[in-house]
Amino acid sequence: MHSGGCRIWSALGADGVYDLSRDAYPSRLVVMVTSKRALVVDDIPGNRVVAQAMLEKAGWSVLTASDGREALNILGTARCDLVLLDISMPGMSGIEVCQHIRANPAIADLPVIAYTAHAQPEDRRNFIASGFDEVLIKPVDRDTLASALAVVTQHRNSGGDADSSAR
Repeated sequence: MHSGGCRIWSALGADGVYDLSRDAYPSRLVVMVTSKRALVVDDIPGNRVVAQAMLEKAGWSVLTASDGREALNILGTARCDLVLLDISMPGMSGIEVCQHIRANPAIADLPVIAYTAHAQPEDRRNFIASGFDEVLIKPVDRDTLASALAVVTQHRNSGGDADSSAR
């Protein structure tokens, strides 16, 4: 941390100046900005844009990938807190990507949500058995996404699986 400070002021007739210097606050001033980062993986650009917009409105920063290889490359270099992963993609399927994630000790505990149009109950069971933490059926709305994020976050924070009964 540098030894200086920061001054913030506003315009439009506001006469307030906010001084965050060490002189103004002799005790240690620490400002933390935390951001959850998600990786959205889908071969359809419109699906990536919609998912990204919903996650950003929920307070997440978002990286995107158009295929499985790109996703694994990103996960090898960037910290992510969640992967929203399409199942049906050319080249490497979402199931294969999830299996690579689970096989890599550095990211094996990363929450992975399947993002798919496959809506049959047996599909959901298969996705969970393949290593996904939760399943979202397209099209996804904000409430459904929020529920899935809550399930994954709650179970990861408690040290449990998102759907241990299905595994």
